[in-house]
Amino acid sequence: MKFLSTAAALLVCLAPVSTTARSLDFFKSSQSPIHAQANSVPGNNPLEYCNDPSGDILDIKQVDLSPNPPLPGKTLVITASGTLHKKIEDGAYVLLEVKYGLITLLRQTADLCEQLVNVDLKCPLEPGEMTLTKQVDLPKQIPPGKYTVQADVFNSDDEHITCLKALNIEFKGPF
Repeated sequence: MKFLSTAAALLVCLAPVSTTARSLDFFKSSQSPIHAQANSVPGNNPLEYCNDPSGDILDIKQVDLSPNPPLPGKTLVITASGTLHKKIEDGAYVLLEVKYGLITLLRQTADLCEQLVNVDLKCPLEPGEMTLTKQVDLPKQIPPGKYTVQADVFNSDDEHITCLKALNIEFKGPF
């Protein structure tokens, strides 16, 4: 469960400036970096936009993960940059969903401003250029399987900030 809360919290917390989900592999030799396809978020990451981001309040310039793919028991460094076009105030929220295969593990609405403290930010967020670097210590053991994470973010007036997803992120067991 620690992994799920880490993954979910990261995606929620980084959504206003970036976001991430990760792919870990207990076998280091054949793992290659994960990159999203389709409507990809720029950078070295597995993220996609849920839909056309052209009308979003947040314009994500780039999100990079190091290492990519992240490794169990290691520190993941997330670097993100973007432009916020409107002020984000108390009342902003995230619709978060985490699935393990077809099973929904988590579906909740989270207060965005409460989550921002986890990435050293706080509300209100003023419009303008933003850069974020965050280090996250990943657990050594992750339950094997395929995960999907989605975060749909809105301001207090229900205007769309961004929506990001990571599909079929696979964690392999030690066999």
